[in-house]
Amino acid sequence: MKKKLLAAILCVATCACLLMGCGGSSSSDSAEGSSQADASAVTTVTEGVLTMATNAYFPPYEYYDGSEIVGIDAEIAKAVADKLGLELQIQDMEFDSIITAVQTGKVDIGLAGMTVTDERKQSVNFTDTYAEGIQSIIVKEGSDIKSADDLKGKKIGVQLSTTGDIYATDDYGKENVEEYNKGNDAVQALVTGKVDAVIIDNQPAISYVASNEGLVILDTEYVKEEYAGCISKDNEELLEAINGALAELKEDGTIQGILDKYIVSE
Repeated sequence: MKKKLLAAILCVATCACLLMGCGGSSSSDSAEGSSQADASAVTTVTEGVLTMATNAYFPPYEYYDGSEIVGIDAEIAKAVADKLGLELQIQDMEFDSIITAVQTGKVDIGLAGMTVTDERKQSVNFTDTYAEGIQSIIVKEGSDIKSADDLKGKKIGVQLSTTGDIYATDDYGKENVEEYNKGNDAVQALVTGKVDAVIIDNQPAISYVASNEGLVILDTEYVKEEYAGCISKDNEELLEAINGALAELKEDGTIQGILDKYIVSE
């Protein structure tokens, strides 16, 4: 749906007074002289800062490069923060904790290759979609698992609370699903024979297979889904501002450029 940016840049003192009366979280100086949204029009956990929660073990959406968290979500969040005249800070946490952190006001937004689902919508608001994803199945080379139908009765590794976890539990039963805090832990369980397959998003699957000899991704897609950021239901202004920024970043090609930078062409 269409969203608008909350405010234009302050041009005169009278406009500044009006906008400041709305309440704000940062100085307007950071957006001075640009076409960016006014950061004083949104409320954030820390004044002048957009605090993002993620789980940085989900390449290429988020992962560590040395001590720095990089990837698709990190770059999109930085571009959004720049549009809003805010500094970006990223907090790494377990995926299962992200929605709670957003709900309780510990962070402003969760960006973690997170799929929009009806169940999650009950707890948080979602931004407009910025990318599409596919749930894929990883197995060992030579495995007798050739499609999703062959997973019945097998041990399936997943990352806790991801849609892969939800779908696998629904389709194959909780007794056949092994949950891990990190996607890499699930993949290592496959390597060591603790599970028969792993269900995970396709782009991380490509990265994991490339770095673990003897693993392959099945040709058949398991599930298609959409990725978006999650924001507290109590902060409609921030949701609207971020959607406005995302619309501009889509329009000028920034988001597609970020996706093209990280996603492997098939």
